[in-house]
Amino acid sequence: QVQLVESGGGLVQPGGSLRLTCATSVSIFNIVTINWYRQGPGNQHELLATITQSGATTYADSVKDRFIITISRDNGKATVYLQMNSLKLEDTAVYSCNADIREPTGRRYIKWGQGTQVTVSS
Repeated sequence: QVQLVESGGGLVQPGGSLRLTCATSVSIFNIVTINWYRQGPGNQHELLATITQSGATTYADSVKDRFIITISRDNGKATVYLQMNSLKLEDTAVYSCNADIREPTGRRYIKWGQGTQVTVSS
């Protein structure tokens, strides 16, 4: 059973930092990309950052100078982090990761985590 589990959300003051973790049960060799999204109150899902198996990254303009996405291999499984700096009130949202997975059989699919709440408030 493929699983993605986000953690690290919480309450932080404006200007503060948080690091989110997306821990997967997926072999890093089966990862095409892992992506971080967020959905704020009344907002659409927003793609924030993408990382490939090899570590290539892309960012949304809204976060590219403040957020950093990284990938590591833990016991062969992919773990992705989102370091969020200089947080703003408008960064308040539920943050979720998903993985684009391609198995050795050729089967390819998307798997989502359950999300973690980030609240930026003074």
